[in-house]
Amino acid sequence: MPPLASAPRKQKLWRLFLMPALVLIAAAAWSAFWVYAASQVDANVDAWRAREAKSGRVYDCGKRSVGGFPFRFEVTCSDARVTLVSQTAGAPAPVTVRLGQILVVAQVYDLKLLIAEFTAPATISGADQPALTLGWSKARASIAGLPAIPQRAAIVFDDAAIDRANGQAATPLARAKHVELHGRLADASTEQGPVIETVLQVSGGSLQDLHPLLAEPFDADVRTRLDGLKDFSPKPWPQRFRELQAAGGHVEIVQSRIQQGDLVAVAAGTLRLNAGGRIEGELQMMVTGIEKLVPALGIDKMLEEGVPQATLDRVAPGVKTGDVSNLLGALDKAIPGFGKALRQNANVGVAAGINSLGQEAVLEGRKARAFPLRFVDGAVFLGPLRVAQVPPLF
Repeated sequence: MPPLASAPRKQKLWRLFLMPALVLIAAAAWSAFWVYAASQVDANVDAWRAREAKSGRVYDCGKRSVGGFPFRFEVTCSDARVTLVSQTAGAPAPVTVRLGQILVVAQVYDLKLLIAEFTAPATISGADQPALTLGWSKARASIAGLPAIPQRAAIVFDDAAIDRANGQAATPLARAKHVELHGRLADASTEQGPVIETVLQVSGGSLQDLHPLLAEPFDADVRTRLDGLKDFSPKPWPQRFRELQAAGGHVEIVQSRIQQGDLVAVAAGTLRLNAGGRIEGELQMMVTGIEKLVPALGIDKMLEEGVPQATLDRVAPGVKTGDVSNLLGALDKAIPGFGKALRQNANVGVAAGINSLGQEAVLEGRKARAFPLRFVDGAVFLGPLRVAQVPPLF
């Protein structure tokens, strides 16, 4: 009888060890899988870096490590540096961006999706250019589709700020509470003819050095579609823009909306590049609160203080100083004091002139004006007035 009783006990002890053994085997298999998958994430990051380097954007790390076991993969790049080569027209000296750390994360179930977080601050420096400092409370990016052609990408900043170094002080250049830029390959894309759709959203943005209109906080939502690319191979932006122009490509502004206080502007249209790399095209706009454009563009001050010919050449090509003076003088002769009154109350007079350029319209339930915004060889025209100049893209 005793031998018969001992056999079941041995069988039960074997069963007790079965589950821990299976757990250990599963843990070992998972660890081996994680190590292999981590190497694949590292390879994807290297593939992305190699692709960017061919485009003139070189990413370097002072120290790189891989972690995140057991359910995700983290590649940490400390003392990060990005060198931008030949990214603007004229091939200026390389620009270097330095920041403390970049963290790239991939989930174990989707190794083709990389998510990155950036640690502030960052500095931008270039030859013969004042250094810029970038700050933010949160910055993150994502890219999907690697190591093949990326299918979509995005970058998001919260509380973004750009300052120019000026000795011990810093000059503010740009601010934004929130910035998002999304891009993806459209459904109609092919390998030989990719079509890119983008969305740019800015909340509480301001730019100090571009134009007075942009110095006050604004919100923007711009959606575009880029057609005419030959391929999606990596290359610097000027080269890509040159190929786009040669192929007759264009950017369609599908929808755009900018709001600055009571001023709301929406626009849509098509822009392209000419042989000199400058923007050509036309956008159909509707604007509410257009009277606020007058002081923002400085037209009232020009009339109050007199208009130098150089200024007229910039804002209203073809109009001569004498024409303006003669017109206001004639008004004084016909109606004594009227020309002077127009100079002193230029807002009303010029606003009426701008209003006469377009047609009455209704935008978001408010009275508005509809008119074209023209781009001619890089110059931006609001009716006959040149309000900005865009530099060549190649």
